[in-house]
Amino acid sequence: MSNAETDLQQRIRLALGQLPDIRLWRNNSGKLPDPRTGRWVQFGVASPGGSDLIGYRTITITPDMVGRRIAVFTAIEVKTATGRATPAQRNFIEHIRKAGGIAGIVRSVAEAQRILND
Repeated sequence: MSNAETDLQQRIRLALGQLPDIRLWRNNSGKLPDPRTGRWVQFGVASPGGSDLIGYRTITITPDMVGRRIAVFTAIEVKTATGRATPAQRNFIEHIRKAGGIAGIVRSVAEAQRILND
């Protein structure tokens, strides 16, 4: 990930962290060799393809459940103006959306806020 993308990701995480009912964490992902066995070990949620920021947005639901709050899984993939999502990243986002979660590719704090408020 480029420094520009890392900086943008941090700005988005900090800005969204100020909003009520939203919690996002950095999803560090990749792979490293196990020093004991030499085998490669993948890490991160849904690696490869898991979004950069994952967490939840808390919402209040239907009249028969007034006052009950639920957490909706949220995944934000951060890209610079010229960055491109991989097929695995696009598939992960589509999977989350189809399951009822909140997910998208963003290039700014404003885009991330829009995804969370739609």
